[in-house]
Amino acid sequence: MLTSLRISSLGVIGASEIEPAPGLTAVTGETGAGKTMIVTGLGLLLGERATAGIVRRGADRAQVEGVFTGIGPVADRLGELGAETDDGELIVARRVSGGTGRSRTWLGGIPAPLGVVGQITGELATIHGQSEQVRLGTPERQREVLDAAGGAELAQQLQDYRAAFEERRRVIAELDERVRHARERAQERDMLAFGLDEISAVDPQPGEDARLAAQADRLQGLDDLRMLAESAGHALAGAADGDTDDPGALGLVGEARRQVRRMADTDTQAEPLAAQLDQLAVLVQEAAVDLAGYLADLDADPGQLEAITARRAALAALTRKYGADADEVLAWAAEAGERLADLSGDDERIEQLRARRADLDAALTARADRIHALRAEAAAALAEAAGAELAALAMPHARLMFDIERLPELGPHGGDQVRLLFSANPGTAPAPLARVASGGELSRVRLALEVVLAGGAQGHTFVFDEVDAGVGGQVALEIGRRLKRLAAHSQVIVVTHLAQVAAFADTHLVVAKSTDGQVTSSDVHRVEGADREAEIARLMAGTVSDTALRHARELLSQAARG
Repeated sequence: MLTSLRISSLGVIGASEIEPAPGLTAVTGETGAGKTMIVTGLGLLLGERATAGIVRRGADRAQVEGVFTGIGPVADRLGELGAETDDGELIVARRVSGGTGRSRTWLGGIPAPLGVVGQITGELATIHGQSEQVRLGTPERQREVLDAAGGAELAQQLQDYRAAFEERRRVIAELDERVRHARERAQERDMLAFGLDEISAVDPQPGEDARLAAQADRLQGLDDLRMLAESAGHALAGAADGDTDDPGALGLVGEARRQVRRMADTDTQAEPLAAQLDQLAVLVQEAAVDLAGYLADLDADPGQLEAITARRAALAALTRKYGADADEVLAWAAEAGERLADLSGDDERIEQLRARRADLDAALTARADRIHALRAEAAAALAEAAGAELAALAMPHARLMFDIERLPELGPHGGDQVRLLFSANPGTAPAPLARVASGGELSRVRLALEVVLAGGAQGHTFVFDEVDAGVGGQVALEIGRRLKRLAAHSQVIVVTHLAQVAAFADTHLVVAKSTDGQVTSSDVHRVEGADREAEIARLMAGTVSDTALRHARELLSQAARG
């Protein structure tokens, strides 16, 4: 239910707030006062498009804010979006720029896409204006009306049908893609298989190319390494022929060790020096041995560099095609293997898809048959109930019926084409509603259907704009009664110019305009008692005379009795 609607700089309304109450709220006012701006403002909260033209002249922007209660049907979605509610109230706001017409929307205090906001608020309120009246003449809307009357089983059948229909669409799309591109996929399969065979033959290892590059660099500098190692060995061990003039570090340390040991024999304070030289002799000896081993390894495999060069060439052939290094080549191979497995299963997958399509075709056909039967049942009941409403709306001979024709192919909503047929007079064959119904008749048909369908819409907000167009007198009274009946379990807001309709309202709001000679402004206020009698009199007679006031009181009394 809508509990508050604030409007700022929208059309002729500078700033106003209305508080529709439960039940029936009527909005009246002089022509041009801005009654429809209330409907426009609520439409902005329900996701309707906005233009810069709706912004009040001289204002930078227009803003609308609505407060809804009874948000249980959308509570889960609000929680998923992170929208905040306060004691079961949801605040929805929209701002429209006067320069560009662009708008921003907030849902429960958070910015939200307009489409999402419209989906959620559309569960809470519905606007029935002239555009909806025109839309009722379309087969699509007529099918929606019929489906809404079909109850829980039809709703579930349609939900299951749409899920299966969507899966069938995906299956057909994949099947068509696989069959249509079979040659390209075969070529891709051969290319991947060749690449994987080429990589498998070389069998690269992670990081191998980097390790081989380091080894090659080392081996290519082998002569320099050998010369340096020999020089270092000579410095440590001395001349290879034992020349006493070239004893090396090892000989010199040995000579120093012998001299200090002789010192220690005479002076114990030299004992630590002797121990240090003993350790030094061992270290020099070990270094000389390790250096000799290093030098021997340099000469261990003369063909190693050639093997490394050949291996690097094999790896380079792969990196030219499949990646910058061995790791990227291996990554390509992993992805290619997965893709090849998918491509290699094409024939099997095509058969699986064909089988699944056949299963879905059978399931959809069965569901479409059940949907057709449920629609036929709903059509009879809805036509009968709506006919009774039309009789009460001074159309005793009007007939509504649904023509449900089976389509040659199944569609997203089943296998039916639904048309609403109408006849206003006896002896006239029913024909498509949009072709034969006048504006006033179409208004009454729409109201009759809404009254019948709204029985389960507890707490929903219905907004009717000019539902009484083209009618008057007793028919207008009956429209008022029907709106009052609808308001027994839903909130109804009606914008009307007929006193007979406004008299049934629980809450009566008047849009009044004023001008300073340059700018026209409108405001909305609630009328009660004598003020309401005066407004009803104005609607009836155009002026507030004693006679008009007396008729207004009679009308209000009649409406109060129902």
